[in-house]
Amino acid sequence: MDIYLTDRESDVMHVLWERGACTVSEVRDGLSDDLAYTTVLTILRTLESKGYVEHEEEGRTYRYSATIAQQAARKSALSHLASKLFQGSTELLMTHLVSDQKLSKEQIARLRKLLDDKAHETKTQESKAQEARAETKGRGARS
Repeated sequence: MDIYLTDRESDVMHVLWERGACTVSEVRDGLSDDLAYTTVLTILRTLESKGYVEHEEEGRTYRYSATIAQQAARKSALSHLASKLFQGSTELLMTHLVSDQKLSKEQIARLRKLLDDKAHETKTQESKAQEARAETKGRGARS
């Protein structure tokens, strides 16, 4: 699922992800910008029309909650960014991010571990695929 959020929509979603279900006033209070009540309501209605937010009636007011996970939105945003600015290359995106940052030894160690884990996962998947092909080939020779 492709998730596209404007800056304002992203701000509202962050409030919902952090606080859980909120009224319009509670979302408004959680924002760093001082937006009008009607502006926040319009953003919530737009997010609801996109399927990213839902509401429940609570007396005379509505309580809004996120229907998409923050991780899904991050993944979609990065995929879109890689596609638009880095010719679809995760490697180019990653290289750009790492080369432009001052990273601590701890951050570098965490990134290195993440990459090592990913390499191990890929190697395991490739081994399983080779075993499956060999098994299929073996069955074909016995037929």
